[in-house]
Amino acid sequence: MGCCLRQLQLFSTCMAFSLGASVGTWKGAIGNWSMFIWCFCFVLTLLILIVELCGLEGHFPFSWDNCLTTCNSFSALLCLSASIIYPVIYIQFLSNSHDWDRPIISTAFSCIAFVAYAMDVTWTRAQPNMITGYMATVPGLLKGLETIVACVIFIFLSNTSLYLHQPALEWCVAVYSICFVLSSVAILVNLGKCDNRLPMPFSVFQVVLTLLSVLLYTTALLLWPLYQFNEELGRLLQRSSDVNCSSGVPTSVCIWDQQLAVVSLTAINLLIYVTDLVFSARLNFNRG
Repeated sequence: MGCCLRQLQLFSTCMAFSLGASVGTWKGAIGNWSMFIWCFCFVLTLLILIVELCGLEGHFPFSWDNCLTTCNSFSALLCLSASIIYPVIYIQFLSNSHDWDRPIISTAFSCIAFVAYAMDVTWTRAQPNMITGYMATVPGLLKGLETIVACVIFIFLSNTSLYLHQPALEWCVAVYSICFVLSSVAILVNLGKCDNRLPMPFSVFQVVLTLLSVLLYTTALLLWPLYQFNEELGRLLQRSSDVNCSSGVPTSVCIWDQQLAVVSLTAINLLIYVTDLVFSARLNFNRG
């Protein structure tokens, strides 16, 4: 079962990457992100398949099953993000409907890859005497999702004109960076088995980090739209005010759309953080 899923993952990510490359997906930032995901997942899955075929699982100084679950969980989340963002952002720039065939098929293969990775995680967890890895738990998946949404935000923030010379907007960028680091630290501490070195239980540590992230993201959600859509600061209040939004430049997201994308993703990530906080706090309370 595992080998069959691995082959499906290789085939679907390879097809998504190949079809995306054939239409010049890499020309835009969103396309670069999608192409990176498909290529990264393909290479990672290929390495896993080679290790399993050569019987090298027992030669690693860590739990192979836990590593496998972590890799598949992250790959599932990455393919899910590509399956949503790629068609929403990229396909709209294709002026000719006849050009939609390959990007749509590429998106379909990305969705298949997501399903294959999700099935792999479920199948691994269903094995007898299997110890569930952190990334296969709800808190682990939420933490992974938080980091991936932050990465998408960073793609839009690659246009520094969105926030430079505005202290409030630069604070928002700092918030995204700080919270990304906090989520990454929580993941690495657990995966590295360093939770016994913390001055507090890991569950409490996770609640503290998540609460801090919720507070920081709340400030970003308030400040970003307040300063980005303020005519007094020279910003564009409506999409029609941005001439680039109607220029039809392929694989190019206009400034107004970038601003809206960041605030939308900020709201989504804040919702994920709140869900993470509620779940972790309830789990910690039940254990106490």
